[in-house]
Amino acid sequence: MNPHSVTAPLDAEQIDFVQGPVSINAASRDAAFVPSAARGFGCRVDDDGRRITVFLPCGRCADLLADLRAGGPVAVVFSRPSTHRTLQVKGLAATVTPLALGDRDVMLDYGRRFGEEIVMLEFDDGFANAMTAGAGEDAVAAAFVPTAIYDQTPGPGAGRRLTPPS
Repeated sequence: MNPHSVTAPLDAEQIDFVQGPVSINAASRDAAFVPSAARGFGCRVDDDGRRITVFLPCGRCADLLADLRAGGPVAVVFSRPSTHRTLQVKGLAATVTPLALGDRDVMLDYGRRFGEEIVMLEFDDGFANAMTAGAGEDAVAAAFVPTAIYDQTPGPGAGRRLTPPS
């Protein structure tokens, strides 16, 4: 069995973490293996942890959206600035759709909470506003099924797979 073809649902603590005040960076690649990446502005995780939806601002990630729509794999890194705790979640492909009812509110709340997180670290309001501006932009939802979760927190455990294949 291909270890990358099984699902790796997030547990309750991981769901809480990725929906928290974290930096979100999504990436994919095209058929020639040229990478694409963009900042995400919030996410939604199904209650069972089997589907993650990341919100991506349309104007800031044309290459990433093209790669996802073409069926490229997806990797999303969630990192909390105050602790440097970082999770990387991978999936085989993502489905890009318009935002659902309530997603805009999730994005705006994400922007507020992430802004508070970085201001707490003594970044000024101007920097926080620039970092969270995408939360108010036209956006889409990129949903994927996690196939692997990795601890990417700096230190000796970085790169360790957290959810073994079932």
